[in-house]
Amino acid sequence: MPLSPSPERKPLHTRRVTCQGYERADGLWDIEGHITDEKHYAFGNDWRGTIEPGQFLHEMWIRLTVDDTLTVRAVEVATDNSPFAHCPAILPNFQRLVGLRIAAGWTSAVKQRLGRTEGCTHLVELLGPVATTAFQTLAPVFNARRTGTAAGPPPVLNTCHVMASDGPVVKRWFPEHYTGPADGERTQD
Repeated sequence: MPLSPSPERKPLHTRRVTCQGYERADGLWDIEGHITDEKHYAFGNDWRGTIEPGQFLHEMWIRLTVDDTLTVRAVEVATDNSPFAHCPAILPNFQRLVGLRIAAGWTSAVKQRLGRTEGCTHLVELLGPVATTAFQTLAPVFNARRTGTAAGPPPVLNTCHVMASDGPVVKRWFPEHYTGPADGERTQD
């Protein structure tokens, strides 16, 4: 177990986020996300009545269809369970993602189009893990491209400390984009 043992406790809430990436026969890619929220006790809801343990308060889905550049070509969203009858009314707004590229600035661009009252908090949050899943799904495409520089820097460059342009992974995998000291150079601490 990666975490230390905790004192005696009882579960109250479980959120599950599942994302999957698929290669399509037509050359595009489907990236799907599913989010659920479940309370471990019964509680009243004005719209749905009593929500029992095992029933989802939230259950929502999103599919982004992207091309090899991670540009969104199609969006599908669904809300199977929500706390309010009018939650699904906002789903058409998610078509605003079509044409957007999953790259630096993705989160900001999503919030510009779907932030606050223009979207659903849960589906907007789900777009973060969906974007990460898109990168992981298309890794073979990016790996095949990393030998040439004509396409520009790899999308993962400077996205975390391991992919820092001055780090050992970039030095090995993307030497043409490495910005650290050359072999034999000394760095000052």
